[in-house]
Order: sequence, then structure tokens, then C-alpha cells
Amino acid sequence: MRYIFILILLISPALAASTVVDQATQKPIPFAKVTVPQQNYSTYTDENGKFNLDAKVEGQNIISVEKEGYRPYSQTIDSNSASKPIIMGVEKSELQDIVLDTAAIHIGDDSYAQTSANSDEFKAKSVGPFYTKTFRMPADALKHENYLVIGSLIGLDTKLAHEMGQNRVVNSYASPTEIFFNGNKISELLLNGDGQRIKLPNNLIKPDAVNEITIKTGKNMMQTAYIDYDDIEIMNLSIQSGKTSIGYSD
Repeated sequence: MRYIFILILLISPALAASTVVDQATQKPIPFAKVTVPQQNYSTYTDENGKFNLDAKVEGQNIISVEKEGYRPYSQTIDSNSASKPIIMGVEKSELQDIVLDTAAIHIGDDSYAQTSANSDEFKAKSVGPFYTKTFRMPADALKHENYLVIGSLIGLDTKLAHEMGQNRVVNSYASPTEIFFNGNKISELLLNGDGQRIKLPNNLIKPDAVNEITIKTGKNMMQTAYIDYDDIEIMNLSIQSGKTSIGYSD
């Protein structure tokens, strides 16, 4: 019986070893920090890039990886994927990268139904209906294509998100989350997901000066008595440049 018990522990899904690797080389990355913010869980990979995800994951959660010299990375997991070995490939950071925020950020009014997308996983206190971050862009920013990258996004209750099975809301839906760059609306987010990239128009960039990103959550389109903001959570915001430069002359 003792040996049977040990065997069960070895094959238990909760103890399945996951791995963090360099996306380009596929070599393991040792001593990377791995967190599941909604579960207040953190650990580090060992010298072989492996870790055991011992957090109790129910529903959808965000798992994040941080390592010096690499871009912050996150992906959405659920109880099914968390019970199996996860391989996460992270990219080396580029000189032009600007990390805006690596924390889990809750945008909304802290008022949501249990049928809302990922409502069970909301842990952080809302910062309000919008999030704003200022940052400086280098003088040569116009030589590249630049993108706002959102590592992970959960909680959107848009009509399209409902049609795609991302929430169980029946009688209402929210307007899209809006992205503003230096006061100009540049995009709308309609679906939850990982690694969303929004191009920053070069004509709006202020090189060698302060720029501003604002993410504004949507509103319940069926509620007219008062403003009911859609509650969402985002994680790992950064500005990343494209791999190739574009035509530019000083």
C-alpha cells in the first residue's frame, strides 16, 4: 500500500511539472518567477526551468512569468489545463521595450453578476472605470512599428464574447473596452484572450517625450437607470516594437 500511495502522488495532476523555456531556443529558463495573482500564488522555476503549479485553479485564471532579460508573459489557464504540464515560451526583451505594468489590474466598478466572464476570479480592487499610464518613448520610436501588448485580458462581457461562449450573461451585454493613445481612440477590445497587440499610429507618437495610454472599460448596454461598468482584469502591459524598421529619414 505504501508504494501505491507514492505512485499516486507522482502522477497526481496537481504535481505535474510545468516548464518555462526560451521561445527562440526552447532551452529551459531557470529561476523565473511564476505567479497566479488571483490565487495569491507564486513560485520559481528550478535550474531546469521546471515548476509545480500547486495552486488550486478553478475557472479561468491568469498565470504570469517574470524573468530579467525577458518580456513579461502571461496566459489564461483553467482547471483542465492547470492539471497538465504547461510549457510556456517567453521572448527575450528588446532594447526598445517599455514595461508599463506587470500587476493584475481590475478596471470597472466592482459590481458584476456571477454569470459575468471570469467573475469568480476577480480578486484585485477596481482602480475605477479606466486605467491610465504615462511613459516616455525614445527619439527613434518613429523608425519602428510600435504596439501596446496586453499579456492577458479576462472579464469582457461584450456581445461577441457571449457569442463565443466566454460568459453566461443572458439578458445584457457590454460595449467594447476602448484603447486611447495620447487622447485619441485607436482600438476596441471585443474578446478576452492573451497576447493582444494594438498598433500605435506613428503620427500620434511623441518621440523623446511623455506619451499616454488609457484603457477604458465598457458599459452595460441594457442598463439605463445608472451607469454599470463592465468589470475586467488585465495583466502585463508593455510597449513593444516590430521586428523590422520602417522607412524613416531624420
